[in-house]
Amino acid sequence: MTSTSQAASTRSLDASARQVLDLMANSGHPAIEDLPVPEARVAARMGFIAMQAPKVEVREVRDLQVQGADGMLPARLYRPGDAAIQPALIYFHGGGFTIGDLELYDAFCRRIAVASNCAVLSVDYRLGPEHRFPAAADDCIAATQWVAAHAASLGLDAARLAVGGDSAGGNLAAVTTLALRGQLSIAHQLLICPLTAFDSTTESFRRCAEGYFLTAKLMSYFGGHYLNGEQDLQNWRCAPIRAERLDGLPPATVLIAGFDPLRDEGEAYAQRLEASGVPVKLIEYPGQFHDFQLVDGLIPQAITAVDDLAAALRRALHR
Repeated sequence: MTSTSQAASTRSLDASARQVLDLMANSGHPAIEDLPVPEARVAARMGFIAMQAPKVEVREVRDLQVQGADGMLPARLYRPGDAAIQPALIYFHGGGFTIGDLELYDAFCRRIAVASNCAVLSVDYRLGPEHRFPAAADDCIAATQWVAAHAASLGLDAARLAVGGDSAGGNLAAVTTLALRGQLSIAHQLLICPLTAFDSTTESFRRCAEGYFLTAKLMSYFGGHYLNGEQDLQNWRCAPIRAERLDGLPPATVLIAGFDPLRDEGEAYAQRLEASGVPVKLIEYPGQFHDFQLVDGLIPQAITAVDDLAAALRRALHR
């Protein structure tokens, strides 16, 4: 497993990350976990968009519908270049399977499309509590199959498709590759601060349980709205690290952050992939918090992180 780190091995919070966390704490707004879900979705969207840099221009941005497990799903296609057929990243947004949408991730998808010179297709899968586990996983698997089958009509290269996501979306990307192993050729998986185990016993979870955006209380809020019960945590479609086998999966890029409660389970998943013979590049930003890459208007390392991810996509898909 190749590994890169943007800071010394001793972990200290990045100054810009500290400023953002202080801004969140002193905003006067209720915490996401203290809001009803409809209000939490609006608050998260508005809060993150306010901290994002101006959107980069993309040659084509088009809203469309893709097939989910139980009907059509909203999606957005970003095409950065003039090529008639382009490699593509199918992207699943984060938000604890409860919040997050196409608008919150619009700036991120634009930036990574331009930086990688790959199309990005962002999928708005079903969320809890309206649609509990395994609805989100089933949607992402079905959407990936649909995109592969309709790649030519979308101007995408079915032989050069990657799946990716952050946080809950990283979970869904990992689950999708497991579910479609041996059925569909996926060239790469891009896992950003991925939720792989729902493990509250790790050192990073205990260390970062409060004060770093994704708190233990927020994790409980998300789990309470998505899971049907504790039994779901034993299912690999919920916790992909529990899959019996990880061999035969696409090469992976895994990005983790030092002040993320999910840091250790992201690293553990990368290690299991490597032990199973899957090529893995692990990228750590030791001074950052969970999903910092979305805050590119206030955290300079967010742009660097997207460039790292885009470079991995270029290596995997431009061949």
